[in-house]
Amino acid sequence: MDRADVCVLLPTYDEAETIGEVVDGYRAQGFSDILVIDGHSTDGTRDIARQHGARVETQSETGKGQAIREAMEYIDAPYVLMADGDGTNPPSDAGTMLEPLDHGYEHVVGNRFADMRSGAMTGLNKVGNRIVNNAFAYIHGENFADILSGHRAFTRESFERLDLTSDGFGIETEMSVECAKRKIPTTVVPVTYHPRPDGSDTNLRPFRDGSIIFLELYRRAKTNNPLFYFGSVGTLSTLTGVLMAFYVAYEWFVPPRVSHEVIALGAAAGILFGVQLLIFGVLADMILTFHREQLRRIEDLDERTEGSAPKRKPRQKQ
Repeated sequence: MDRADVCVLLPTYDEAETIGEVVDGYRAQGFSDILVIDGHSTDGTRDIARQHGARVETQSETGKGQAIREAMEYIDAPYVLMADGDGTNPPSDAGTMLEPLDHGYEHVVGNRFADMRSGAMTGLNKVGNRIVNNAFAYIHGENFADILSGHRAFTRESFERLDLTSDGFGIETEMSVECAKRKIPTTVVPVTYHPRPDGSDTNLRPFRDGSIIFLELYRRAKTNNPLFYFGSVGTLSTLTGVLMAFYVAYEWFVPPRVSHEVIALGAAAGILFGVQLLIFGVLADMILTFHREQLRRIEDLDERTEGSAPKRKPRQKQ
């Protein structure tokens, strides 16, 4: 792959301690198109990036997700290599990230756990990442090993097919879900993950951003795995109603007998609501399966039609 066909995208916010070294690292790897999209830093990040030869744009709003979506307006290159500006993703991994794009893949995820250096991630963050990755694999049926990785490579065309709305750190989760949903050829490659240098503070808030990521996983299951989306709530409601019903029955049959009309009404409502959601989830899953099958047939038909269509003969000059 010609490095001139690649734009290195670096979303930043207050990365003055590291951005110069990161830009120099990618320039040393042969990249000339380096775009820094900045979220209104106040520590001179933009000036340092310009001094080291990067293109710099300031995003109109805030948040990493909004920055990445807006950055695509400034990118004309067919390939994008995205990394963090905090020095945790070494530029030396650029070749590893881009190589699969030469072999038919359209999206590449850098697996930080393959070579995570000591101190690069706290124990709490490691546990949270494992839980999120396992939940993603269960809900969306794909194992991308490290869906929260911000080290990615992709074609510009495939990015335009993604329906992304997240403004913050949920953007990586959204990208992974959309790749699974739209069957975009995606692969995972091992990369190195370094600890942040001294003086460089993280913008990640584990509990706040973790809750956003879990909500995003669940919300996106509505169109990718409706059986889980509706079935999980339906199962919880049904089980709650059943437990309430057992309690009412126990209080009624065991002396001294006590009736709980209100709790019994709540139990009946919980069971009915839960069963209805379960039925709805099954029906929605059947419709989604039928829809995907029809799309596959249409794609197969289009391929056969294009393959059998006669080529037009060029007109002869009079």
